[in-house]
Amino acid sequence: MKKEFPKIYDKLFRICQQLEKYFKEVQDLEFTAEEGTLYMLQARTGKRTARAAVAFATDFVKEGLISKEQALLRIDPAQIDQLLHPTIDPSAKPKVIAKGLPASPGAAVGKVVFNARRAVELTEENSQQVILVREETSPEDIEGMAAAQGILTARGGMTSHAAVVGRGMGKCCVVGCNEITVQEEEGFFKAGDVTIKELELLTLNGTTGEVMLGEVPLVQPQLTDSFKQLLEWADNTRRLGVRANADTPKDARVARDFGAGGIGLWRTEHMFFGEERLPVVRRMILAKDSAARKAALEKLLPFQKQDFIDIFAVMKGLPVTVRLLDPPLHEFLPNTEEEQKRIAEQIGIEVQQIRETVNSLHEINPMLGHRGCRLGITYPEINEMQAQAIFEAACELSRDGVKMVPEIMIPLVGHPNEFRVAKQTIDEVARRTLSRYKTNLTYLVGTMIEVPRAAIVADIIAQEAEFFSFGTNDLTQMTFGFSRDDIGKFLPHYLKNDILPADPFAKLDQEGVGALIRIGIQRGRATRKHLKVGICGEHGGEPSSIDFCHRSGMDYVSCSPYRVPVARLAAAQAVLREKAQKK
Repeated sequence: MKKEFPKIYDKLFRICQQLEKYFKEVQDLEFTAEEGTLYMLQARTGKRTARAAVAFATDFVKEGLISKEQALLRIDPAQIDQLLHPTIDPSAKPKVIAKGLPASPGAAVGKVVFNARRAVELTEENSQQVILVREETSPEDIEGMAAAQGILTARGGMTSHAAVVGRGMGKCCVVGCNEITVQEEEGFFKAGDVTIKELELLTLNGTTGEVMLGEVPLVQPQLTDSFKQLLEWADNTRRLGVRANADTPKDARVARDFGAGGIGLWRTEHMFFGEERLPVVRRMILAKDSAARKAALEKLLPFQKQDFIDIFAVMKGLPVTVRLLDPPLHEFLPNTEEEQKRIAEQIGIEVQQIRETVNSLHEINPMLGHRGCRLGITYPEINEMQAQAIFEAACELSRDGVKMVPEIMIPLVGHPNEFRVAKQTIDEVARRTLSRYKTNLTYLVGTMIEVPRAAIVADIIAQEAEFFSFGTNDLTQMTFGFSRDDIGKFLPHYLKNDILPADPFAKLDQEGVGALIRIGIQRGRATRKHLKVGICGEHGGEPSSIDFCHRSGMDYVSCSPYRVPVARLAAAQAVLREKAQKK
């Protein structure tokens, strides 16, 4: 046009500039030219990708059309995920065969496998990309989940094992897909009339929850200078600190690269499933008395200590909150007869002993059973080993110039006496260890507030607890009485019929669960004025929940490493909205 109709082009260009300055937005224009005359037909805000939205916002600031604050408010934090993960090519026309809950954003393509061992085998030996499909995952699937490009489960909710681990790893994940029937032993799953066999190609969209047949083209993420600039403005604006939930040195490095200011939740149990460690953990569980348990834990101590050294070193003095062992012990033991026989041979005991132990550990509702602080109280040697590993790691790093202030978190406290007993164990180990190393070390002992009763009696717990971290996954589960693993069976009906406004495991229920959080903060700080308070449930990376955390006076939010940029932006927007409301 510039060459053939220069006058019309110049006029159109001037009008574009005028409209852009007036609306302070990118414009989508419709026009026509007839007999040398330009006619403008329509102007509207232009649609754009997340990458383009960030670029336009920062460009407009440079051109003086909008302020940095306006630029920050212009970006939907949920869009940030598109910049961090692969996405489905917009021009693709995939065949969607099922839909589940979008547990972890991004997209993935791979060959279907039905167990973790097969996932590791194909990726390590044959360099193939795989999608792990399970009825539901368990901690034993960790290595297979790490090897897979994406994860699909028929059961589970937004805070199920697959969902939490998938987000932590930055893996595309779809859970609670009730439209599929998984036959793991037979090696296939069905979605309506479609049967997908092992090694057939599948595509997942973790942003929408769609399951697609075959290989669908993907668009790879790109981190731009505009994106980094926007987050720098966000950091200069926000009040809330942003930490990450990280369980490995790799997770910790990713979190730091994305701008995390520390670790708000380190789930130590995820380190117990390594090939060398799991047999030792099982020996400890199968031990018949305290002496035998201590002997097994002595062998586990060097592994655990090295874990702490590695992650403390990565964080280089930033705060690290370590949660003591939380899950019920049965999760570490095999359930099938074949696996029980293999483990019996591996560790040299009778298979009958394993069967008896598995039966004795069986609980009707294990998530409300023998787990969390209850484990460390009935088996104090577990807490002793973990505390010793933490303090020895911190002392040794301190001698090398890395100053750590470990934050030890006692999980699932519901009664102040539970916290008191567990803390006494930790303090005694600290006294012995620091005396042996002849050093002074500052450390904090706090608790995860995830039982409603703990929020109610927070003023008493805060007499000894030095920090609170709200574990809103379990707090939501216990407040609603919804199983976070089984909610997928009825959640779609609840959402469709407006019984619930949103999945309470994805977006914090501010009226109910939020009321307990406010009570916990208020009562805790009534006892301990400067009590450090954060959130480490999955809500810590969801924008509306982050806004609530800001308004409630929390000190920080902690989320999966790949959601750290989302949290940084959302925390800044919370400040700007608060300022606007005060005007």
